[in-house]
Amino acid sequence: MSGVVLGAVAYDPKVVTIWSGFRAWLRRHDLPLDFVLYAHYERQAEDLVAGRIDTAWHSPLAWLRTGRLAQAAGVRVRPLVMRDTDRDLSSVVVVRQDGAIRAVADLKGEAVAVGAVDSPQATLLPLHHLRGLGLEPGTDFEVRRHDTGVGLHGDHIGGERDAARALMAGEVAAACMIDGNHLLFGQEGTLPPGTTRLLTRTAPYDHCVLAAGPSLDPELGERLTALLLSMSAADAEVRHLMDLEGLTQWLPGRESGYGALAAAVEETGFYDADGHVTAADYRP
Repeated sequence: MSGVVLGAVAYDPKVVTIWSGFRAWLRRHDLPLDFVLYAHYERQAEDLVAGRIDTAWHSPLAWLRTGRLAQAAGVRVRPLVMRDTDRDLSSVVVVRQDGAIRAVADLKGEAVAVGAVDSPQATLLPLHHLRGLGLEPGTDFEVRRHDTGVGLHGDHIGGERDAARALMAGEVAAACMIDGNHLLFGQEGTLPPGTTRLLTRTAPYDHCVLAAGPSLDPELGERLTALLLSMSAADAEVRHLMDLEGLTQWLPGRESGYGALAAAVEETGFYDADGHVTAADYRP
């Protein structure tokens, strides 16, 4: 059997450290693995479906596009594993504590800061949530995008941090971000404690997933899954890598947590039915 070739997007220099370490650990457990780094998720999704790589560490948006590309190509893709920290997340719409916004309806006629155009957690999902509460983005309120790291599907925190700064500067009435980053921004001082409050929160959703493409040998796929699920934070050899990757345990991949994002993709026409990129102003 040949080895497994994994794709990962280089959203941060630590990606090299993480996957080099995981590669060494897996090879010591008799699973030959190499990885390829991508500048953005769109090419990674295309290469996974085309069989140029066997697996891909995918953003939620990349996972949805992969499914559309695979269906159009008549091939099968499936989730293998995800981090424990990828399940049941939520995004929040934050306002200033001393501001006039007290209810979602008060955002009508105001400006709302979001992350990059392709960020699930800071743009697509919170705007879908506000749409469901009766406010149409771009019609009932102005959307102020912060397009840092376009193509990284929100993995670059810069867009969310810029949205938070815009809120504190009084440039917008609200800002959208994942709940974990709202806590982080409080700790680092971008949103000083006591200066903001949550206006509304999205329903829970899932985030990243390790996806298997049509070229993955089934036996190797089962072995890769079993090894990752067996990885323990109690093992000093991999604890640092797991900390860098932001997990304490690998869990089986699931497809049930992407419904809201799929609806957002449909509403905005981000991808067409065959997985082609059709979002306006999005060229990674």
